Amino acid sequence: MQRIILGGVVFAMGGALWLAQARPDDLIRPDPALTPGAVVAVDQAELCQMGYAASVRHYDRDLRNRVFESYGLVDVDRRDYELDHLVPISLGGAPDDPRNLWPESRRTEPYNAEVKDTLEDVLHREVCAGDLPLKEAQDAIRKDWIAAYRKYVGPEPRRFVARSQERE
Repeated sequence: MQRIILGGVVFAMGGALWLAQARPDDLIRPDPALTPGAVVAVDQAELCQMGYAASVRHYDRDLRNRVFESYGLVDVDRRDYELDHLVPISLGGAPDDPRNLWPESRRTEPYNAEVKDTLEDVLHREVCAGDLPLKEAQDAIRKDWIAAYRKYVGPEPRRFVARSQERE
């Protein structure tokens, strides 16, 4: 079988096989085949208690390494990424399920791990206030967290830029 590699995508000639390997600068959205988003059954009252997410957050170094490897990120500076839960723990996301974890870029603009954290906070407040059903929040962030950001937070995030950098 002849294979052609184009921009990190392998096409198998004479067949329908293809395999995409994410590039580090592509990681503003997770690969849905690797990270579809997994949730756990949790009572909304428990979910909305202060400290819930911290009380169930745990994953080990091996799991972290497997997730990075599954995304093809072996020889990278891991400080440029946050091992993130697609469906945040604060919205019932599975804390240690690799189907809910992905290496999210901290460096991409305008969308990155910090911006997604803002969305997570807004959705958690809406769910706990009773203004948004939990499943709707989970589904929105699972389907496309950037579209969810635009719907629930607002248009493109504006990042702080120091005045000295604006003049350059």
